[in-house]
Amino acid sequence: MTRRGLHRHPRAGAHRRKALALGVLGATVAAGIVATMMPLLAAEDLSIAAAADTTATTVSQDGDNAVKTTLATCPARCDGNPRGGRDAVLRFAVATLPARAVNVRATLRVYAWRTATATVTAHASPVDAGAARPAPAAPGPALDTVGGVRPGFNEWDVSPLVTGNGTWTVSLAQTGWDSRIYWASTEHRDPQLRPRLLVTFDLGAPPSSPATTRPAPPPSASVSASASARPTPTASPTASVPHPTPSPSTGSGRCGEVSAMLVPSCGAWWGMYSPTSAADGWDHGRAVGVVEAQVGRRFDIVHRYHDFSNVGSNGAFPDAYERQQMREGRLMFFAWESRVFSTGTVLTWADVYSGRHDATIDAVAGRIRDTGVPVFLGFDHEPEDEPAKGGDADFVRAWRYVHDRFAAAGAHNAVWVWTVMGWSGHYDRYPGLYPGDRYVDWVAYDPYNFHVCNGSTVWKSPSATIGSFYKWLDERGLGAGKPRMLAEFGTNVHTGDPDAKRRWFEEFPAALKAHPKIKAAIYFNSPGMTTTSPTCNMTMNHDASALAGFTRAGQDGYLRQPTRAGR
Repeated sequence: MTRRGLHRHPRAGAHRRKALALGVLGATVAAGIVATMMPLLAAEDLSIAAAADTTATTVSQDGDNAVKTTLATCPARCDGNPRGGRDAVLRFAVATLPARAVNVRATLRVYAWRTATATVTAHASPVDAGAARPAPAAPGPALDTVGGVRPGFNEWDVSPLVTGNGTWTVSLAQTGWDSRIYWASTEHRDPQLRPRLLVTFDLGAPPSSPATTRPAPPPSASVSASASARPTPTASPTASVPHPTPSPSTGSGRCGEVSAMLVPSCGAWWGMYSPTSAADGWDHGRAVGVVEAQVGRRFDIVHRYHDFSNVGSNGAFPDAYERQQMREGRLMFFAWESRVFSTGTVLTWADVYSGRHDATIDAVAGRIRDTGVPVFLGFDHEPEDEPAKGGDADFVRAWRYVHDRFAAAGAHNAVWVWTVMGWSGHYDRYPGLYPGDRYVDWVAYDPYNFHVCNGSTVWKSPSATIGSFYKWLDERGLGAGKPRMLAEFGTNVHTGDPDAKRRWFEEFPAALKAHPKIKAAIYFNSPGMTTTSPTCNMTMNHDASALAGFTRAGQDGYLRQPTRAGR
């Protein structure tokens, strides 16, 4: 099958699962690194709760300001009622923008529970959001439009309205879907789901000094679920990042600092792999942005898979979307596979270390070097499941060969991540597959609570899921002193307990805290991971319960690094 972005083809005789995962990889946050530590500064922003909200309508069910956990939108002919129109109206009081705030940008974020093929437009509104029974009014200028409502947080760029401190009222008007859409209100019992206004800004020069004498601070950017509000990727090779300051490579222990090898000084990075498809225009940047909108935060790490074709977004990486994600402050993890996705061609490790693909290796090394920022890079993740590529010693030789060519090309910003399954059936092979401490910066593995997806009946807790290989690494001393990463992780549903997946996610931060050598965890959010069925679904956003649990996990302070990325 020829498909752009295809990866992880099922292999004959594979003992557990292999994946179809679509997409391409991305790159990171921070600048020039050799045994230094980078204090990554948070972008200036304000997260403001609505001061008041209501549903403007003549219909009694929704149109009052009694305690209601939802707002509603609907066109004038709503559920058959020709006078049933509803607009959600929200008022925000912005009062703490500093006098030096410049480039003010504002994003309205409102939570929905269902998918709807509706068009919802944000307008400046004359309606009093605190009135007891406001009627709809002619809207003000249109600010931004979402062409399709998704479960989770939907976002509108309201920057044309919110220009500074003041009171700002926005209405949401719906067309194209003649039934009500409900949105979380300020009275919703879960504070995480209440509507917010995210205001980002830069700081201009103090009045006493000319602006030309002060370096500009790093730009901030809020993620929009609307394609129209998303910046168009460009081919600029650099990201706006703070300068590193000298510190030990393993960190000083002060939260908010990141070592030369991208190890956070406190807590762990929170990451995502989200596939894309032809239906999405192969926009893998937007694929991540959509999930970020659903969970209400930016991911620290974006994981992408690339091949050895050295062409297109599959092989000529980092591409424009990935460079855009770098500029927006995300760390990128490239899983580089010695195959060609479009043709299904598998390269052997002997092919790699024989020199036949040096032009490809050198080209990728040059592009990564030229980004000027550190990126996570792995060569042939899960090599224990690649019998067609050669023996374990061949893998080690190929890994070292690629590593050394990167070093010769000056691509010292590559942070090398050795990723294996972590399955007990291969424990005896892992020492022979390890390239050596000089060639590895992070040790990673891919734990899953498959439950019935792989024929098991055992429901594993987060600690049980991640703990076995963690303990084995401790006992064997393999990669001792290296930070650890869950390069992929996931969980199935439990048909006998519909909220089991939500609780699994909610328990996940505690499991990480109990395994403190794990400094990054990346969710593999692909329905192609296994055969999706009523009893097997590994995605984190397939229903509201799972999404709520994953969202709550991502709000834990352990996973919210005090840096630009971890918000």
